[in-house]
Amino acid sequence: MNAPEKFGNEELRAKVKIAANGRMVLPKAMRDAVGIEGETTLFLTVKDGQIHIATLAATVREAQELYRKTVKRPFTSDDFLATRERD
Repeated sequence: MNAPEKFGNEELRAKVKIAANGRMVLPKAMRDAVGIEGETTLFLTVKDGQIHIATLAATVREAQELYRKTVKRPFTSDDFLATRERD
């Protein structure tokens, strides 16, 4: 495994080896950069021949951004609860 190429706010890149059983080690600098500590669930997506790895927090942020772009009017969780109370 090679050390990541860049640090700080810049892009991190690393060359890693995949074992025969499919395991790999995510470099510490990359885990630190996205706040991964200990056992963590990650989300993998294959798009355009590339594997993208995301944390739960990043996946939630992406869903929230998509919601904000597509919703016709703001509707918060408080709004939802208020409508449920009226029902």
